[in-house]
Amino acid sequence: MTGKLIIFSAPSGSGKSTIINYLLTQNLDIQFSISATSRPPRGTEKHGVEYYFLTPEEFRERIQGGHFLEYEEVYTDRFYGTLKSEVERILAEGHNVIFDVDVVGGCNIKNYYGEQALSIFIQPPGIEELRKRLTGRGTDTPEVIESRIAKAEFELSFAPKFDVVIVNDDLPTAQKETLAVVRNFLFGS
Repeated sequence: MTGKLIIFSAPSGSGKSTIINYLLTQNLDIQFSISATSRPPRGTEKHGVEYYFLTPEEFRERIQGGHFLEYEEVYTDRFYGTLKSEVERILAEGHNVIFDVDVVGGCNIKNYYGEQALSIFIQPPGIEELRKRLTGRGTDTPEVIESRIAKAEFELSFAPKFDVVIVNDDLPTAQKETLAVVRNFLFGS
């Protein structure tokens, strides 16, 4: 049996990572797809654990070679992307794959894998609630928060392109809804 793919995208502050981490504890035989990046490791990050760390030159070579399902150059020489080999490795081991990617990357992976993939968009209840959550984190300056809000408004326009949209206005409810959708996709009703 070939594994399946579950793609998550959402604006920053929507609760996507919390929902993904919850799913990883639910015995669904899913493994997280480790992304590649050209940024240097931070703190105790290790190659092949948090990210596959590549130089900008290595990243460009792999782009030219068609090794990525999706990638983005966020800033000059600062790339992030999903290696086809990472997905193939997880599928070959007989597991399902879960992704945490931006909206464009999510659409690209869904287009590549079609019905083998389920794309889920986690939506905040509204822009003002999102602003409150980002402010409440206490990790960003007001300028960074405003740029995340502007990006969120752009990302929200992609929601209709996803198979399922889950509004996270109550985390336990959103987790239950997501778990039900993912279980149904992986194992049938």
